[in-house]
Amino acid sequence: MSLSTPLIEPELVKSFGFWGSVLALKLIAMAPLTARYRIKNKVFANPEDAATLKGSKVVFNDPDVERVRRAHLNDLENIPLWYIVTFMWLTTGPSVWLASTLMKTFVIARIVHTASYAIFPKQPHRALAFAVGVGTTIYQAISTLLYYL
Repeated sequence: MSLSTPLIEPELVKSFGFWGSVLALKLIAMAPLTARYRIKNKVFANPEDAATLKGSKVVFNDPDVERVRRAHLNDLENIPLWYIVTFMWLTTGPSVWLASTLMKTFVIARIVHTASYAIFPKQPHRALAFAVGVGTTIYQAISTLLYYL
């Protein structure tokens, strides 16, 4: 690789930037989604928050709020790892088609996972979405490991 050859194909930098941004916005949207359920159910984790809405109470285990929080925690366990693994994998020179497809697949899988976990609880949709996302990350990690071996 010469000094003028980019480390990552420019088209893939664009794709990673786009899908990574979609994923970041999805992750950011989890906080307002949690707040929506807290307000709807009039349950808050802190007394000062409960005091702002008449009829509210402090509750630590509301099923709707906890479902969103667990989906958010699942995102926090999977998405940062995907950013790192995908960036490293992109340095191995994958095809533009394959890399773009896998990035899009991971992001869509995470959106479906959240929707089928926190908004419209449904199995096996949630498990399949999770498996697709994890499978994508594992494939990229193993490919990167083998490339740099």
